[in-house]
Formats: sequence, structure tokens, C-alpha cells
Amino acid sequence: MRRLAGLLVVPLLLLSTAACGSDDKASDSASSKNGMPAITAGAKFGEKPTLAKGKGDPPKELKTEVISEGDGAKLKNGDAIQVNYLGQSWDSTKPFDNSFDRKQPFDLTLGAGMVIQGWDKGLVGQKVGSRVQMVIPPALGYGDQGQGDIKPNATLVFVVDVLKATQIPASAKGSEVAQDNIDLPKVGTKTDGKAPTVTIPKSDPPKKLVSNYILESDGAVIKESDSVVVNYVGLVWKGGKQFDSTYAQGKTQTFPLAQITLKGLKDGLIDKKVGSRVLLVIPPDQAFGDKAQQSIPAKSTLIFAVDILAKM
Repeated sequence: MRRLAGLLVVPLLLLSTAACGSDDKASDSASSKNGMPAITAGAKFGEKPTLAKGKGDPPKELKTEVISEGDGAKLKNGDAIQVNYLGQSWDSTKPFDNSFDRKQPFDLTLGAGMVIQGWDKGLVGQKVGSRVQMVIPPALGYGDQGQGDIKPNATLVFVVDVLKATQIPASAKGSEVAQDNIDLPKVGTKTDGKAPTVTIPKSDPPKKLVSNYILESDGAVIKESDSVVVNYVGLVWKGGKQFDSTYAQGKTQTFPLAQITLKGLKDGLIDKKVGSRVLLVIPPDQAFGDKAQQSIPAKSTLIFAVDILAKM
């Protein structure tokens, strides 16, 4: 299946992206605190931190330290969270990645396996508004494979600012909207958290983008600047073959809309309401055009049934 995450300009998932290099240098002479590399500059929440090099052998277990505690809710598995972070190897003075320079916080669903295990384990129970430092052993990081600039068997150090957290419902909920156009796919309205059915008509697909409510909620309106948490199923109109489904993966996806390159998908979600289920029919000129994409033939019309579960 083609993963929708591949439709982002720059996928930001820590499990799948090469680390971004940085020229920032940290002091390697500062003393460590509680066995962790010291933050030598930018120690306050919201500031880009500078980390010292780790001293001696790194810990073999996951270590977390709350640098400053926020007063928000405690994070739980299944929450959609937004963070800023800086990452550095234990034996290095050079960060391998940070979101502060990109000026784009990182969105993820906690406990969904979107990130390295050390993040999923170390952030559970932390409060929104907190700055947390984590030292992550290789077994909970990138192991003996490494990743980009990260060497195999590297111990990783992260400073993470927890900006937001949202509880994610199992399904969209709202008022059913009549599906009375016989030339459009019919989408199921069950709200049991399972993938909705999609029945494709035998007629030719529409030539213009379709973005229709199936279940209309009274939630906030989505803007292009938002990140959205969604469940979805995607199909090719001709033949009805499914090419992607978050339900099959067993986890939601979180996307910054501004970074989605599939024009019809982005345009179809903007101005829709959080909590709703939406049918999108995307013509080729707003999808992949005359270029085939793995299991998606060239000049394909695409169908999405999307539950907009939250926005960040």
C-alpha cells in the first residue's frame, strides 16, 4: 500500500526520515546533571537548547528528567501531541536534528509506533507545557542500524517541549448528511471505529473535486495552517482497489495540511469541521496526474473516506 505519509513535502516521522544535520556546537566541558548531558544555553521552555557532550559511559536504560514542569494534562497513549525537540548523540557536540530551526513543531500520536520507542515510553505521563530531557539507549532508538547521521548503537539525547495534546476519539460523529447523488460513492455511517464501507458506482467519475460531508459535526473549522489527526481509507475509482488505510495499520495519522502535496486532499479538507466524516473524490489533475504511483495507475481518480478526528 502507498502510505499517505509519503504525500508530505517533508515527512517528519522519526522512524522514517534521515536526520537533519546542524552546525550548532555544544560545549563538551559542562558538567552533567543527574547523569545527563547539561543544557548549556537555551534552558527555558520554548528556547532552542544547546547540549553538552555526555560524560563517561551512557546509561543502559531509558532516563527521563523534567527540566521544567507544565501545568497541563498528563500525556496518555493515544493522545495526539505537538512538540518541539532537539536531538543529539551522547558522544557528540553536534545536534543531528531539531524542530526549532524548522519553525515547524512535530505532530505525532503517542504510543502509535510513529516514533522510536524511547519517545513513546519517555513522554507518557509528562504534562503539557513541560520541558523534558530523555536519554535513550540504542534498543529504544535506532539500534544497530543507525539512521542518517546517527551511528549504529548510538545512545540518543533529546530535549522535548510538550506544546499541545488532544484526546483522539475512535470515530467521527455527527449528523448524517443525505447521499442522494447516485453518481458518487456511498460511504458507510457506522461510528464503531472500524473502516467505513465505500461503494463505488459504475458511472464515470466526476471531473471536478468532490468534498462532501457524510457525518457533519459541529467542531472547529479546519484551516490550511492546522495539523489534522485523521483515520481514512483510500481507493482507486476504477476497479475499486484500496491503496491505503489507517484502519489496516491500526493507528491514526497526523498531517500538517500545509505540507500535503496532493492538492485535492488538502483542498478537500480545508474548511471542513473537526469530528466530521468526509467523502473526497479527487480527479487526476488534483491527484497524481499522468504519473503512476506504486499501486495507483496513471490518470487515476482517487476516493477517500476521511474521519477528521482532531486538529492541532
